[in-house]
Amino acid sequence: MKGKSRYLLMFVACVILAGSLIAAPKYTLKFNHVLGPSEPYHEGFLKWAKAVEERTNGNLKIEVYHSAQLGVEEDILEQIRAGANIGQNTDSARMGMYVPQIAVMNAAYFIDFMGAKTPDEVIEVLKKIKESDVMKKWLDELEQKYGFKVVSFMWVQGYRHFVTNKPIRTPDDLKGLRIRTPGAPIWQESIRALGAQPVAVNFGEIYTAVQTRAVDGAELVYANVVAGALYEVLKYMSETGHILLINFEVVSAKWFNNLPEEYQQILVEECDRAGIETSLKIMKELEESFKQQAVEKGIEVITDVDKEAFMKAAEKAYEKLGLVEARNALMEAIKVK
Repeated sequence: MKGKSRYLLMFVACVILAGSLIAAPKYTLKFNHVLGPSEPYHEGFLKWAKAVEERTNGNLKIEVYHSAQLGVEEDILEQIRAGANIGQNTDSARMGMYVPQIAVMNAAYFIDFMGAKTPDEVIEVLKKIKESDVMKKWLDELEQKYGFKVVSFMWVQGYRHFVTNKPIRTPDDLKGLRIRTPGAPIWQESIRALGAQPVAVNFGEIYTAVQTRAVDGAELVYANVVAGALYEVLKYMSETGHILLINFEVVSAKWFNNLPEEYQQILVEECDRAGIETSLKIMKELEESFKQQAVEKGIEVITDVDKEAFMKAAEKAYEKLGLVEARNALMEAIKVK
């Protein structure tokens, strides 16, 4: 009797093991981003992962890692180029380090030059850009030469404004001010063109940099001001809306091309869908909520900004980096009048 029980237990164990092996995903993507677990983007990535897993019957699983748990972006991008099953939330400025024209999407007032004024118009412009031969050519080069497959760039993080201790209404108001901005050339030149002196400071060090007067301010979205308690050291948020941060979700081209064609399509479709949903939520709901929180904390909002003067000043960045032709090619491709 004991022998029969032992064999029965062994049989049950084998069945369980076989079931677990069958249930194991055939393909796994480890997706990394630098934002915290409470950020809207993290929730959006989790929705993407859930939708992909459901549509592939569990055969393609996306594991989402927040707060750069897999490592810093530079290292992750090198692993992606080498063919690892890793993805990264990045932006056009970073991709522009490989294919320079792509950086144009993070240049000052790019989305305004494309004719988009409302959140819905922003998404429609991005859809048109995605379908344009101009962008397809750049993305093909990124894939063929550098090994990056852009799954989606339908992820918008909101408009960036200047947060300082003096009101900013015209480019002249920025003269002499040291403004923290990311170190990529398109960011640096855009801020310089608008009248300020750009300073590359790590995101987590902005508060201290203002305190020690290493910088006079920064250019950020409202959520950053609230999350970083920058209202304690800075007074004004001037709504220049000079950069709409457009993020790119990238994976290894080698890994992507080894997926079944159906799974490739699902990965892209669900990434676009989650990105659009997340972006519209940020632009339509969360930006206003964070703005109100900043005001309640003491931030004074400056709205009478001479946007036309800023857009004219921004031209210098496009000229300096040789991106006028790239911008105009996209404008023509999506038929901006």
